[in-house]
Amino acid sequence: MSTHGVAISLFSGAGGLDLGVDQAGFTTTAAVEVDNDAADTMEKNFPGLASPVIRRSILDVTTTEILHAAGLRDRERPDLLVGGPPCTPFSKSGFHLEWKREGLDPDASLLQAYTRVLAEAKPRAFVLENVYALTYNNKASKPAFTRLLREITGAGYDYRWEVLNAADYGVPQARPRLFVVGVRRGGIVPELPRPTHHGTWERRTTGGTDGRAHVTAGEALDGLLTHPEAEEVIRGKWGHLLPGIPAGGNYLHYTVERSHPEPVFEWRSRYWSFLLKLDPAKPAPTIQAQPGPNVGPFHWDSRRLRVPELKRLFTYPDDFEFVGRRASIQAQIGNSVPPLLARRVTEQVAAVLVERCDAASPRPAR
Repeated sequence: MSTHGVAISLFSGAGGLDLGVDQAGFTTTAAVEVDNDAADTMEKNFPGLASPVIRRSILDVTTTEILHAAGLRDRERPDLLVGGPPCTPFSKSGFHLEWKREGLDPDASLLQAYTRVLAEAKPRAFVLENVYALTYNNKASKPAFTRLLREITGAGYDYRWEVLNAADYGVPQARPRLFVVGVRRGGIVPELPRPTHHGTWERRTTGGTDGRAHVTAGEALDGLLTHPEAEEVIRGKWGHLLPGIPAGGNYLHYTVERSHPEPVFEWRSRYWSFLLKLDPAKPAPTIQAQPGPNVGPFHWDSRRLRVPELKRLFTYPDDFEFVGRRASIQAQIGNSVPPLLARRVTEQVAAVLVERCDAASPRPAR
C-alpha cells in the first residue's frame, strides 16, 4: 500500500528505479516505455499501475496523457516524477566516437523530454538518474548538464545532485550513477543518502570507513541454484582464453607484463572489461546492457552470468520476472538502476515530503 503517494515513471525500462520507488513507499501508477519487452516486464511486476504502460516515444506522449494514465484528473498532481533518460550521448563507453564527443547524438533531447514533463506535471518532488559521464567537463556533457540543471530551475524546482556508487549502498556491484533530486521551489531539498558500505573501486576508497564492507559477488550469489543457459558459453576468437584467467583478472593475464609465457595481448590494448572475470571477494564490476562477445564480467567458472545471477547482482528479488529473449533481458537488466540504490535515494525524498506535510498540518489544540 502506498504511504507517500503517486509516482509516474518516464523511460521506465524494466522498472529497477520504480521498484526502489515502490519499496520506499510510493506507488508507480503510470509508466512510459517504448521497448515492448521492458514494458511487458513492467506490467508483469507492478500491480499498482493504473493503466497499461504507454508504449510510445516520450517525444510523442503528452503530459496530460501520462497524468490520465496515472489515474489523476483535473488539477491533481503526482507526488513524484522519476526517470532515467537513455544515456547514449553521455555514456563513458564509446567516447572514442567523434560524434559523441561533439554532442551530436539526437537522443540528448530526451533530457528535455524529462524536464518538459517536470514543468507541466508539477510533481511535489522528482528523481532523475543518469550515467555519471553526464557530469564530465567536455563538449558533449558539460553543455547538456548545464542546460538540464537550468531547465530544472526554470520548471520551478530546487535540487541537489551527486554521483553515487551502488556498491556504497549495499549493492553487490560497483556501478556509479548520477542522481538529481529536487522539490518545488521553497521546499526542503532532500539530501542524497549517506553511504552504508565501504570498499575500493578503481584503486580508490569509496563510501567512507564507518560502514560495513561492500557486499561481494560471492556473498550475493551464495546459495543461489541456477540452471545452465544456452547463451552462457563464451565463443568468438578469444573465448578459449577465459578458463586460463584467474578470478578478478582480465585479458592482461596474457601479457608480458604479467609474465605470461605465451603472451597474446599488448599492455592496455583493450578495454578493462575484455575477458574480465568476477572476483567472488569483491563487488561485481559494472554490468553492461549490450556486452560484446568477449566483454565481461564473466562468472569465475568461465561462463556468462545467468539471469538469476544478474538479478542478484542488481538486487532484484529472485521472483522478479523478466520478459523476452536472453539478449533482451540482459539489456533490460544492464540498463536498469539497482532497486536497492533507488530505494535509498527515494527514501530521502520521502522523508522530506513527510516532514513538509507534518509542518503544514495544523497543531492540535492543547
